[in-house]
Amino acid sequence: MSPLQVGVIGYGYWGPNLVRNFTACPTTHVRAVADRDPKRRAAVKGLYPTIVVVEDPSRILTDPAIDAVAIVTPLSTHFAFAKAALENGKHVLVEKPLAASSKECDELTQLARARGLTLMVDHTFVYTAAVQRIKAYVDAGELGRILYFDAVRINLGLFQPDSNVIWDLSPHDLAILDYVLGFEPRWVAALGACHYKDGVENMAYITVGFDESVVAHLHVNWVSPIKVRRIMIAGSKKMVVYDDTEPSEKIKLYDAGMGVSHLDREGAPSMLVEYRTGDVLAPHLDGTEALSRVTQSFEIACRTGIPPLTDGAAGSRVVRLIEAAQRSLQAQGSKVLL
Repeated sequence: MSPLQVGVIGYGYWGPNLVRNFTACPTTHVRAVADRDPKRRAAVKGLYPTIVVVEDPSRILTDPAIDAVAIVTPLSTHFAFAKAALENGKHVLVEKPLAASSKECDELTQLARARGLTLMVDHTFVYTAAVQRIKAYVDAGELGRILYFDAVRINLGLFQPDSNVIWDLSPHDLAILDYVLGFEPRWVAALGACHYKDGVENMAYITVGFDESVVAHLHVNWVSPIKVRRIMIAGSKKMVVYDDTEPSEKIKLYDAGMGVSHLDREGAPSMLVEYRTGDVLAPHLDGTEALSRVTQSFEIACRTGIPPLTDGAAGSRVVRLIEAAQRSLQAQGSKVLL
């Protein structure tokens, strides 16, 4: 079986990581990389002398020898590049978020389906061993009834040229939320602030509401003195904390919770709260790089036609939540129904 021939458009912040992983994967081969910056093109040539390096992305989009295209460019360009690649019969992997609107996401998804091609969004954290283990806990009922999802993703920078902090950072946690819980969201509310760049929020708080009183809360921030990547999911039986900055014990499963009894004492109803604390488990996790799993999953989807975990539909769901958060932000935190 010959390797899947891949073309990569964009060699800025994330592009080098994708090129490295596609190169390391035995079933994929990076045939060409496109970037408009001559210094970046020189960097590719210095590391990978056999890869064809071009300035014009259209040379990759129209090359009949290329089977699949990875798009690692600014958000505003995702739709045009992805659409052109699909129209030229290429499978497509797009850096998060999939596109700048749910309408664009839906059009790409429909086009890929009509052409029998794979459309995948690089929601990298979904492919981490940590998130996979959390998903297994939830699906097995280990946590019990889900109570809430709380995420913090903050750091100092990087300000993006064409999007605010919601579009930049929240796709990671919204993708994890969508994948792990699988609940249908009912409403979104968001508040944020702009401190440095006119009209571009650098911090935001997003709340997503579901049925059964389940609430998700996300804090994203470009102006923090420390880097935090933490998710906590509480259940009626157990709770799990995922800290991606931890070098080893990224997940801790807490046998902790509370129970409530309603009593009737002398005709007056009262509530008895009982707290439970037990062992803390830090499971061993596979150390395989998540992006390696992304590239392998993409290759398998391209060859088999089986949709990947983060297909176009998943990308659309995340972008719909971002759009709702953006509308709420503009309405000063009002709930936006979905």
